[in-house]
Amino acid sequence: MRYSLTSLLVNALTGHRGWKPQWRDAEPRDGYDVVIVGGGGHALATAYYLAKEHGITDVAVLEKGWIGGGNVGRNTTIVRSNYLLPGNIPLYELSMKLWERLEQDFNYNAMVSQRGVLNLYHSDGQRDAYARRGNAMRIHGVDAELLDQDGVRQLYPFLNFDSARFPIQGGLLQRRGGTVRHDAVAWGYARGASDRGVDIVQNCEVTGFSIADGRVTGVQTSRGSIRARKVAIAVAGNSSRVAAMAGMRLPIESHVIQAFVSEGLKPIIPGVITFGAGHFYISQSDKGGLVFGGDIDGYNSYAQRGNLPVVEDVCEGGMALMPAIGRARILRNWGGLLDMSMDGSPIIDRTPTEGLYLNAGWCYGGFKATPGSGFTFAHLVARDAPHPAAAQLRLDRFRSGGVIDEKGVGAQPNLH
Repeated sequence: MRYSLTSLLVNALTGHRGWKPQWRDAEPRDGYDVVIVGGGGHALATAYYLAKEHGITDVAVLEKGWIGGGNVGRNTTIVRSNYLLPGNIPLYELSMKLWERLEQDFNYNAMVSQRGVLNLYHSDGQRDAYARRGNAMRIHGVDAELLDQDGVRQLYPFLNFDSARFPIQGGLLQRRGGTVRHDAVAWGYARGASDRGVDIVQNCEVTGFSIADGRVTGVQTSRGSIRARKVAIAVAGNSSRVAAMAGMRLPIESHVIQAFVSEGLKPIIPGVITFGAGHFYISQSDKGGLVFGGDIDGYNSYAQRGNLPVVEDVCEGGMALMPAIGRARILRNWGGLLDMSMDGSPIIDRTPTEGLYLNAGWCYGGFKATPGSGFTFAHLVARDAPHPAAAQLRLDRFRSGGVIDEKGVGAQPNLH
């Protein structure tokens, strides 16, 4: 069923009894052309673009839990393409362009809201760094504006400009950035892929890979063996654990990142703000809750929960930026799993095993890259050649030295 004003009116007149499930809850078959391990945003987007862009519909998406239960539903919903290095800018800008037409593309309300993303700076050095980033963005055709203090004050007069420990001097603004409803992204891609013939298989955990003569031939799952001509791994924070089943050791560590939502408030924050003197970012949901987060928890973990010192650090960052946040009550928090690469940038590449492909290492950039990641990963799986926007995101760059050191703060490898 295609969603439209007409379908809404027809179902309203019939008591809303005609709505169908968003996607088919399929049973796994014996074999497929492509099996995608993981049922998060990147995996579902890959399946959708395999079907839509490449006509490959004999595809299964295998999710060990339920659709929307992983990182795609455990993030702060921010989308942006304000990156610095040539290895990353094309991918995130491709993703931003896909976000801008996503709802019309898959006929689903993902609540894409381009309300702007503002990165604050607090020193001359930070200003110069943001000017460099903004210039790099504009060279690649990405919008960027460097604001002085008066420009920021016009947008956010309630911030602590002068009496703070780190007074605000200005900020780098990307007006096309904003937020997107995370659950709706998963549901929309699942619906779009399913409508094109892809099997969405929930409660189906991959427990191993079938490999013969250096080539993958299928997967073993909690619901039996499944043959596959190609297998694509897109499991976010579980990348190292799943890849180990195929005999690979990845340059990745898994860390928890926490997010928080306050009680509902009247509209006070029109866009997204990041604090330049500490790792803190905040926006306001359509229901009024302040949605905010900060840095990763310092220890390696596969748990979807964090620790109290990080809660304290995030709240301190919020108080330093906008003291009024101290009067808001936190309703809930949760943790997502980040697969942190050694250079802070993702991997979209073939593996040494023929027919086995890897999408991993997204660090802080996973949700915002969902459309671009799926689009370029589908291109790789379908054509066995990297998409131009992801050409530098190679797995072997850590061996060759061609790293994409976007932030200089990737994971710290544990060699023991």
